[in-house]
Amino acid sequence: MAYVPAPGYQPAYNPPIPYTSAIAGGLRPGMAVVIQAVPPSSCNRFAINFSTGQYDGSDVAFHINPRYDGRDRVVFNSLQGGTWEKEEMKREMPFKLGKVFLLIFEITPNNYQVTVNGSPFYEFAHRIPLERVSWIQVTGEITVQALCIIGNGPASGAGGTKGAGLLMSSSQEFLPPMLGPPNLHPITPFKANIRGGMIPKRTVVIKGIVNSNAKTFQISFKVGYTNDIALHINPRLNKNTLVRNSFINGTWGEEEKDVVKNPFHQGEYFDISVRSGEKQFKVYVNGYHCFNYVHRLTNLQQIDTMEIDGDLKLCFVHF
Repeated sequence: MAYVPAPGYQPAYNPPIPYTSAIAGGLRPGMAVVIQAVPPSSCNRFAINFSTGQYDGSDVAFHINPRYDGRDRVVFNSLQGGTWEKEEMKREMPFKLGKVFLLIFEITPNNYQVTVNGSPFYEFAHRIPLERVSWIQVTGEITVQALCIIGNGPASGAGGTKGAGLLMSSSQEFLPPMLGPPNLHPITPFKANIRGGMIPKRTVVIKGIVNSNAKTFQISFKVGYTNDIALHINPRLNKNTLVRNSFINGTWGEEEKDVVKNPFHQGEYFDISVRSGEKQFKVYVNGYHCFNYVHRLTNLQQIDTMEIDGDLKLCFVHF
């Protein structure tokens, strides 16, 4: 069962390097690009480019280039008209060889804000207008586990249809766009209101890292005014089980535990996509189908609250 992301959420899992992708709808303030990757122990350098085109020679609005050559540093620059501009540099290396890192680019009206492993690292002022930036490239000695472009809704296509400019494939046509903006670096316990509720085809995406000593965490989709829980997702790391359940009229229902493979592990990143359907929730983790959960509460519009808590750290929540 292939995962089809909703327009406005653009993930790539384990892409080949070099990797080039269009940014659906173009780059705009409020968006973010999240990269989970690891440089091999033999890495000399790698680079990430936000570009105006997909081919060599296109202008590069933002070039970030970690270099490992005995004088470890990160170089920042832009390329216009075939000429590199004034180089900026930071003699600090948060990208440790052989270690997974999480790199987040937050796009603001004034700059690219760069965060590494949850800590602010650098700000690079715009030299090329954002409306010209529509491609991202990753090159060099790097293994990318996941790259997600988030918050690119609600663009309009040529016909003025909301979300049309975000479509990357025809299979997305019937999915409502994720209107964002994404909630970055949220703290736990986390609680959010889902406007309009978990109506069919509504998608919620959560990225986080399980604590290294984690025992359990939980993600709950609730009816706000009654506290009934339509879907309770509860990985129990100490028991290697993935429990799903509902809490209705003050009573827990029957637990569901069957899963081909438990994707949650101590100290590892995950991203989970929960999509509501007419009859069931479909849940994908790291791009793979994990389980379905038949609705036990059928008034989906009333399922308007999400809560997350437990032994994890959140990177972003987007819906």
